[in-house]
Amino acid sequence: MIRVLSSAMSIHDSKPTDAAVATARAHANFALVKYWGKRNSELNLPDVGSISITLDALHTTTRVTLDQNLQRDELWLNGQRSPAAELRARQVLDRIREAAGVSSCCRIDSENNFPTAAGLASSASGFAALVTAATAAMRYDTPESKRSEWARMGSGSAARSIFGGFSEMAKGRLDDGTDSVARPLLDAAAWPLEVVVAITRREQKGVSSTEGMLRTAQTSPFYKAWVKHQDQDLDLARDAIAAQDFDALADVAEASALSMHGLAMSARPGLLYFNPTTLACLHRVRELRAEGTPVFFTVDAGPQVKAICMPDHRHQVSTALSEISGVTEVISSVLGPAAHLIDTV
Repeated sequence: MIRVLSSAMSIHDSKPTDAAVATARAHANFALVKYWGKRNSELNLPDVGSISITLDALHTTTRVTLDQNLQRDELWLNGQRSPAAELRARQVLDRIREAAGVSSCCRIDSENNFPTAAGLASSASGFAALVTAATAAMRYDTPESKRSEWARMGSGSAARSIFGGFSEMAKGRLDDGTDSVARPLLDAAAWPLEVVVAITRREQKGVSSTEGMLRTAQTSPFYKAWVKHQDQDLDLARDAIAAQDFDALADVAEASALSMHGLAMSARPGLLYFNPTTLACLHRVRELRAEGTPVFFTVDAGPQVKAICMPDHRHQVSTALSEISGVTEVISSVLGPAAHLIDTV
């Protein structure tokens, strides 16, 4: 079990005036009503809205250093240079530099405390942490909605990791994407659900979420129906969260997860993010719920299973999933906080 309890200051509690270096932390989020598909790939504008929860135990810590001696931005991920991620990071940083009136390139040092690119939303926490650190390092005070917009440009789901607890991402209607941002729905403390994550494979997934979404939108005969139906699921989930109706949230969340994966499987060639252990975990969660345990599952674009439960049942769910052959690790977490600063210099 992993628990990370952060007492670091919020970005709104600290307004640095001389920062050239800033370190921020953001937490992974998992969609309960799924995001799958883009209406604009360049700006990462989603074709559907989504609703998610942010997890305390899974986080990215990112330090941004302004360095006038650098000729271009550098990104180091988990101690290794990551040229592939640098392009997306540079595009986000260019937006922030333009708004802040800053010209210096940046060195980015980022670390995940969980497997990267394995279906655990590392890009979401990564870009939320990057934007939070970069705006502080450049001494640019900006509202959460703008940070959410910039984070989305790096990773669509990163817009939600700006916020803690429950949040909703709007698909937006404007071509420039300024209305395609997330907003908070409910604080983590207001409905303290817990999440048990079953790790079934630690390696990077074979098809990235971005590639999978594009393939699905271009080739699935069911894609238009998915987009059309999403508003109904969003309404159901929003009402369930407002009423703290666990059973209603369980029904819509499982339906959304299975619909997303069914949609991905209908692409050509079909996308298979599940493995045999994934399916075994899903069946076990269903068995637990049928026996009276308040628990439901969700699965993002990867093989890892997230089981959401009431706090008093976390140990029971964690034990049940850890006993499944093929589960290499079980991580338990409470709901997490918003992206926040840890330090500035």
